[in-house]
Amino acid sequence: VGERDSFGGCYLALCARPVHFEKANPVNCVFFDEANKQVFAVRSGGATGVVVKGLEDKNPISFRMEDKGEVKCIKFSLGNKILAVQRTLKNVVLPEKRSLKLLKNQSINVNWYMYCPESSVILLSTTVLGNVLQPFYFKSGTMSKLSKFEIELPAAPKSSKLSLSERDIAMATIYGQLYVLFLRHHSRTSNSTGAEVVLYHLPREGSCKKTHILKLNRTGKFALNVVDNLVVVHHQDTETSVIFDIKLKGEFDGTTTIHQFVLPPRSIQPYQIPVAGPASVTSQSPVPCKLFWLSRLYYSSKLIWCFTPLNQGYLWNLQVKLEPVVNLLPDKGKLMDFLLQRRECKMVILSVCSQMLREPGRGSLSVIATVFDKLNHEYKKYLEAEQSYTMVVEAGQSRNNPPLKRPVRTQAVIDQSDMYTHVLSVFTEKKEAPHKFTIAVLMEYIRSLNQFQIAVQHYLYELVIKTLVQHNLFYMLHQFLQYHVLSDSKPLACLLLSLESIYPPAHQLSLDMLKRLSTANDEIVEVLLSKHQVLAALRFIRGIGGHDSISARKFLDAAKQADDDMLFYTIFRFFEQRNQRLRGNPSFTPGEHCEEHVTFFKQVFGEQALMKPTTF
Repeated sequence: VGERDSFGGCYLALCARPVHFEKANPVNCVFFDEANKQVFAVRSGGATGVVVKGLEDKNPISFRMEDKGEVKCIKFSLGNKILAVQRTLKNVVLPEKRSLKLLKNQSINVNWYMYCPESSVILLSTTVLGNVLQPFYFKSGTMSKLSKFEIELPAAPKSSKLSLSERDIAMATIYGQLYVLFLRHHSRTSNSTGAEVVLYHLPREGSCKKTHILKLNRTGKFALNVVDNLVVVHHQDTETSVIFDIKLKGEFDGTTTIHQFVLPPRSIQPYQIPVAGPASVTSQSPVPCKLFWLSRLYYSSKLIWCFTPLNQGYLWNLQVKLEPVVNLLPDKGKLMDFLLQRRECKMVILSVCSQMLREPGRGSLSVIATVFDKLNHEYKKYLEAEQSYTMVVEAGQSRNNPPLKRPVRTQAVIDQSDMYTHVLSVFTEKKEAPHKFTIAVLMEYIRSLNQFQIAVQHYLYELVIKTLVQHNLFYMLHQFLQYHVLSDSKPLACLLLSLESIYPPAHQLSLDMLKRLSTANDEIVEVLLSKHQVLAALRFIRGIGGHDSISARKFLDAAKQADDDMLFYTIFRFFEQRNQRLRGNPSFTPGEHCEEHVTFFKQVFGEQALMKPTTF
């Protein structure tokens, strides 16, 4: 791969603040603790100092130890409470007694072992060939023996000697499941060239099975990382890396899924290494990061080692950059499948959606529909999990069941507010696309929400209506409302009411919608009164049987504002008759605050026009 090609669109980068340490030499020994992600620099057996640094540690830990010989291994317990130092091959020592206690032992011939701190599983290589692996699981001071399994070697070995090396095996947690990764330098199939990574799923219960094969399509020296549930494979000869996502669809042969790398090979983004250490202001131009290839395959977390010519060591977190992926993966459906599984994906996904709608070619509606469906599928899963959690909490959790955890809202949950704020409202405001395409996009998103039975928020309907009005597409608006393409809501009815001046039928459409809601009676009355349709409001309220409890003053106010004496007379007389029927007296009580209207009635129609009490 040419230098220009390998650096263009780098999707892998190193963290901004690495751990810096002195390279190993006859005086200084360097150790790495995979569980705590800490680097130990031990000078003179600890007598002249031990410095411990971690990527997450704000301040390094420094101390001295008595020099009792060569340090073979040194580590802290989780939380840095206990320091363990191994100086000989056999050292058995409880913390309070500064010794260890033997809890359980197993008799087994072991070629080599590997421990995964994330899952508390140790893997032992057994048999002459070394390809039968025996896992053990540690939890709360107990050790459980899991089912052993056999690693398929590339070809039948010619001699009875160790054929599976520790450097070709790794363990990693991917999408919450533990896998054993085997770097097979030659494929078992005759028609395939190049190395491959074989993944064996190792469950807590049941047998370990081969589930995935990652095709590298090249030979040479490799190293692995697992970052954000992606398997990253580095190739030493070309100084490039590729990534695999086992969640993406591959070629399934009935038992195993075969995957090609998701993106073209690229080098890790160049990093500026200071000439005189990290505190130096002067630095070189960006140069390719030369990886430090360990004696065994280095997997573990997402870490990269590097040494400079000045004997300075660096330890970085490896990171995946999502922005360059957008241009390297043209298939929008596959791109969404990839992005939705990443931790920091929300803003990149929203950016992809915006770009898809505004680019000159513009995505076809079928592609846009596919993207919307993938987003709403994740959205629906979260809503269902949240609903289930709420139901269990409200019902009261059983004492026998473990505590229920509230669903975690990941960045893959793109809700209606996100789409409205960052994509759809911006898209409609710019008015760059033909209005028919704009409306089709809005309706496609609403269609997708309905398909997943997600209640559509009223502001999306309002966006559709405003877009239709801007382009004078009132006939389409009428059809959408008539055939209930736009769901009824009070805010929507109010919006329709505001359109009456430019589209008179909107008034009746609004009232019809409010009537269908059945819980919007007060709103209907207010709408009619605001339009001085006092008699219509009174007829409506009588029709639903609410005329005995309505406010007389509210209706008299509206009748007076209409500047129609006969209308005022009719409404005034109606409430007089109501008073007579309910209380046996047509007069208004002081609590109704209608004195002003009684005075006005006398002035216009005379006091003799007031209704007299009727006695029986």
